[in-house]
Amino acid sequence: MQKKLKIGLFIDTFFPMVDGVIMVVDNYARRLSKFCDVTVFAPKGRKEYDDSTLPYKVVRCNKRMILPFLDYDLPLPKSDKNFKKALEEANLDIVHIHSPFSIGKMGVKYAKKHNIPVVATLHSQFKQDFKKAVKLRGLTNIMVATIMRTFNKCDECWAVNSAIAQVFSEYGAKKFPGVQNNGTDMVLFDDEKQIEALKEKHNVKKDEKVFLFIGRLTVLKNIFFIADSLKILKDRGFKFKMFYVGTGTDEEKLKKQINDDGLTDNVIFTGKITDRIEISKYYNMADLFLFPSLYDASSLVQIEAASQKTPTVFLRGAATAATVTEDVNGYIAENSVEKFADKIEEIFKDEKKYKQICENAYKDLYVSWDKAVEKAYKDYLRVIENKKA
Repeated sequence: MQKKLKIGLFIDTFFPMVDGVIMVVDNYARRLSKFCDVTVFAPKGRKEYDDSTLPYKVVRCNKRMILPFLDYDLPLPKSDKNFKKALEEANLDIVHIHSPFSIGKMGVKYAKKHNIPVVATLHSQFKQDFKKAVKLRGLTNIMVATIMRTFNKCDECWAVNSAIAQVFSEYGAKKFPGVQNNGTDMVLFDDEKQIEALKEKHNVKKDEKVFLFIGRLTVLKNIFFIADSLKILKDRGFKFKMFYVGTGTDEEKLKKQINDDGLTDNVIFTGKITDRIEISKYYNMADLFLFPSLYDASSLVQIEAASQKTPTVFLRGAATAATVTEDVNGYIAENSVEKFADKIEEIFKDEKKYKQICENAYKDLYVSWDKAVEKAYKDYLRVIENKKA
């Protein structure tokens, strides 16, 4: 019998915080742990989290809060003796890093020391984050060069889509990254009675189109752009209900804008919903998922929407739209609130084409995590064999 592969997943933030990268790592670990020995190496959270509830092992290191109003802290793996001891005793066959910072760097260092392969997933457009944080081009370029030194030490880099592969090539990747698509755990929710009940709960009228955004309520996600477009639609007499699902640092500011623009009867804030079945109902109820983010690399929410036959409206040039074929399995609008509103109106002028695009989104863009992780596992085996050779 072939021995179980020992896999280390390295990430610089983890539960109880939740973001897209954390959910990717969790979904990898859950599925791989069914036939591999999986350990996630991560920092401690600001609040206690019961790792024993997870079906895989988690090793945590100490961390330091940078600023209380920032979501992310500074992990300190080098100064944590217990963390270093657990890593040395892990006897890993392969390292997979999901961030290029202190814990990711330690993963690369461990792989080099033990002559095992290390792969990296490129999740984020780091240059945007750095530019926003430091506001100096020279310092931003230095920071990008620093993370690329870490990524370029890896045997392979995997981008979440072709646009992000191109971005990291421009950042200075020595080898053009491969593509490893994300997936979703959602399945099509087909109980129409429950969908109708949800519409009744929120007083969605028969002649109203339903729009949806799910994610952090932060300016980074372009949530105010959506609100501005909704105001235009309302002024034109277009009938709709818009659902914002989630919480975030700009939630109150967004609610004030919705109120000031006279949209309170059209917009519903549900708060954070953690039940996956309940979330799938909202995706299924929606006619369109609105996602004008220029920040995201390849968001999980667009795959979740596709799992419920709900197409997404993106902005032209958005990296996260790279998997979409325009007007075939999704929609792309120009980067202006007027054009975004125009696109939404245009979509519903051809009901037959709209329904076909709904079906194509499901057929073309819906990828289960089982299938995505199965491909990654095969690539692990290939990278290990290449390293031996």
